[in-house]
Amino acid sequence: MTVVVRGATYQENLNNEMGLEFYNLSHKWGFQIPNWPYFKDVRIERAHYMSKSGVLTQEITTTMHTGTHIDAPAHVVAGTAFINEVPLPHFFGSGIVVRIEKKKWESITYDDLEKAAGKSVRPHDVVIINTGMHHKYGDNDDYYAYAPGLVPSAADWCIEKKIKVLGHDTQANDHPLATAIGPHGSGPILPRLAAEYKKWSGGRDWAVDFPDWEPVHRKLFTNGILGIENVGGDLDAVTGKRVSFAFFPWNWERGDGCVIRLVAIVDPKGAYRIERGEAL
Repeated sequence: MTVVVRGATYQENLNNEMGLEFYNLSHKWGFQIPNWPYFKDVRIERAHYMSKSGVLTQEITTTMHTGTHIDAPAHVVAGTAFINEVPLPHFFGSGIVVRIEKKKWESITYDDLEKAAGKSVRPHDVVIINTGMHHKYGDNDDYYAYAPGLVPSAADWCIEKKIKVLGHDTQANDHPLATAIGPHGSGPILPRLAAEYKKWSGGRDWAVDFPDWEPVHRKLFTNGILGIENVGGDLDAVTGKRVSFAFFPWNWERGDGCVIRLVAIVDPKGAYRIERGEAL
């Protein structure tokens, strides 16, 4: 089947001549998208536009850690791989989408992952976690300040299971209070959360409960596991399923990460064939 978009005909995502189904798992990216609390806004300007030049050309100024994106190990751990140095098979392959529903400041642990994915995961899988937070994605505290998050035992699970990529629909590969939002790095970006956490936790100090700066990032990256942040889009449609994923970043020399179009691909009939590379 086809669909008409602005006068031109295109193949549909879920009903096309290849027999494949394509599901977008990326949030929309563009002007004034939701942003991490200390990043500058994405800036998009038109160098050329139709009434001026007869063509449209846009200039973009952004950090690469906006919207749905993948971190390179070099983003956090000095001396590790930049995004162009990671071999291409890391950005394509089979994997699973699992539901681990969490609320404000709750932890995603080894036990959570084992319960949700332990019987389904395979070595070298891509694993995507659906916490439900992608429904709250926006310029708000619920998504950035109060999100649930991965803790070090979750990274231990990923290492033990030998997965290659971990993705999730939250703001970072770590719990927000183990980042600069909390008492780490150049933080606390949001110092008002210290008293709020103490009240929420029954008197505990956030620096005691989250003593290390981005420990999940560090564990994953030093073990060759990449992380995809801010997964969204049609995530619910593929949750609980094994699918194929594609999410290639730019071939960016010394890149610390990259905005990606994360796509889940399903082959209902199992009939699609990747070409063998035979000579023409």
